[in-house]
Amino acid sequence: MYAIIESCGKQYKVTEGDVVFFEKLDAEEGKKITFDKVVLVSEDGGKIQIGNPYVKGIKVEGKVISHGKAKKIIVFKYKAKKNYRRKQGHRQPYTKVEITGIKTQATKKQAEKETAQGK
Repeated sequence: MYAIIESCGKQYKVTEGDVVFFEKLDAEEGKKITFDKVVLVSEDGGKIQIGNPYVKGIKVEGKVISHGKAKKIIVFKYKAKKNYRRKQGHRQPYTKVEITGIKTQATKKQAEKETAQGK
């Protein structure tokens, strides 16, 4: 099962257990985070749900592992014959998230049945 989620203006294809690098998110390390903007879900039976724009009732849950900065990139501006040169470095901040689960309506119903049988 995989899902395509939208976060930080980009789309990411995720499966359970993946570690994904997002643009910096406002969440503390070790906290759980939920993504509700699910664009597409492909279930194990080959069934695909496509949202318009998002699939309703499906959430992707993850756990924030760490925050950090990516490798430095060099921004160099140059204009020929004008003696104009500008060099600047930039490190983009990111949030490392481990995807813990993709919750669909079917998995919610299964979990409710299991808890009802366990009692």
